[in-house]
Amino acid sequence: MFLTDGEARKLILEIGRRMYLKNFVAANDGNISCKVEGDAIWVTPSGVSKGFMEEATLVKMRLDGSILSRGPLEPSSETKMHLRIYRENPRIMGVTHAHPPVCTSFAVAGLSLDKEIYAEALVNLGKVPCLPYETPGSQAAADAVALYCRDYSALLLGNHGAVTWGKSLLEAFFRLEALEHYAAILLNTSYIIGKTNSLDPRQQRELQAIREKLS
Repeated sequence: MFLTDGEARKLILEIGRRMYLKNFVAANDGNISCKVEGDAIWVTPSGVSKGFMEEATLVKMRLDGSILSRGPLEPSSETKMHLRIYRENPRIMGVTHAHPPVCTSFAVAGLSLDKEIYAEALVNLGKVPCLPYETPGSQAAADAVALYCRDYSALLLGNHGAVTWGKSLLEAFFRLEALEHYAAILLNTSYIIGKTNSLDPRQQRELQAIREKLS
């Protein structure tokens, strides 16, 4: 179900504030988009803190990259990635990109989040690959992400941050929250406590069946 233009703009601003307050972004980092009717998206502008955005600064674009409506600012430099994700998987209705500290630490280390240790992460996220570094905002970065957005829910971008998507913008944001939570648990168990209790193959299959039912 599509949000109206007004609903999409308000939700982008609300999620931007939450990302900022949760320390998922610093300064002008990160970007958010929401799909609306007519093969169009609303996307955050370049050079504005996600905690201090205004509706008038958001940009409406077609999926072919043409601008339908904008204020005084250009669309986010990462818009190529958002557009490519929507074109690759028509079921996606919202995308978030941010730099949560624990997720981004794994991304900088080049480590995927793929340990079968936490039931909620396996259901809500599945495995989360870490992609090799590509220049942020480049077509190469957009193309690399597009290869994963039908079969995965989230990615780590090498030496950069995290990107999530969902059947709604709210689902995409919840996946971003879940991703940082999972990364923190993996950091604590594998690298601080130094011990994990992995789920066995039967347990993993049960959780995968739940994930498939919810998808």
